[in-house]
Amino acid sequence: MQSCKYLPVFGFTAVLLAIAVNMAMAAQDKYTVTVPGGLAFSEFRGYEDWQSVSVSKTEHAFAIILANPVMIEAYRSGIPGNGKPFPDGAKIAKIHYKPVKSAEAPDPTTEVPGTLLNVDFIEKDNKRFPDGGGWGYAAFNHDAASDTFAPATENDTPPQANDAKCGVACHTIVQAKNYIFTEYPKR
Repeated sequence: MQSCKYLPVFGFTAVLLAIAVNMAMAAQDKYTVTVPGGLAFSEFRGYEDWQSVSVSKTEHAFAIILANPVMIEAYRSGIPGNGKPFPDGAKIAKIHYKPVKSAEAPDPTTEVPGTLLNVDFIEKDNKRFPDGGGWGYAAFNHDAASDTFAPATENDTPPQANDAKCGVACHTIVQAKNYIFTEYPKR
């Protein structure tokens, strides 16, 4: 009968374990999200640790642009300014945040990244994306309330088609720079 005194502890532990498993299963794994007919979030696993290339800011969003090692090496070699194309395997992640005034900065006009809005990806693969100048694109909106991602749509600003060509029209403006807006600034 002495072993029965541990039954409540084991029961309580089992309940906690079940709750933890259910919570983990309910949370979205962002790496399972895919743009229909296009890029998958999983193709950019580890983007959070890529090197910063640049930043940009519009009236509605603040962005940090990150690049994988292939893209960084291409930038350092002088691409696109040297007229050479970015190599296959080059990737960029552009993370957009809502700009907010900094509560701590001494300059009251200082804005910093606030709520995560979306993550855009660009990948160079000439065989896979011949219709996009060799580039594939994807935009994934972030829902802060549920902490989940979903492919951007035609209803978003800017409108996004649901395939790897969603960024082609915009990026043809910089076709002479191998379809990339982002410069690698002096450091």
